[in-house]
Amino acid sequence: QVQLVESGGGSVRAGGSLNLSCVASGYRKDSNCIGWFRQVAGKEREEVAFFTVGSKSPYYGESVKGRFTISSDNRRNTVNLQMTSLNPEDSAVYYCAAAYYAPWEYGRPCRVEGDFNVWGQGTQVTVSS
Repeated sequence: QVQLVESGGGSVRAGGSLNLSCVASGYRKDSNCIGWFRQVAGKEREEVAFFTVGSKSPYYGESVKGRFTISSDNRRNTVNLQMTSLNPEDSAVYYCAAAYYAPWEYGRPCRVEGDFNVWGQGTQVTVSS
């Protein structure tokens, strides 16, 4: 069974930077997709950035474009998120997520949150003004 182990996060002042990392363990197979989501208490979970099969470029949410950079290994089993120019609106619990499908679905891309079937425990990011 795949497990996603996140690291990084913490507290920073506005304008600062943080890095998040996530490693998939327990399964020797390329994922279809891997990336990051975030959620503020009382609000819906938001897509931050992710890689998916079928696309050479990662997806970025509008609110983080130009400030966050996602990177991953070729097998999409590790993913990092470099966050710069952070502002208080970036404060949230950040979740690493991945999609591992059966071999016959390896080419299936991810487009929405529901396509991701493995989730990390979440890591808190707090940005103070």
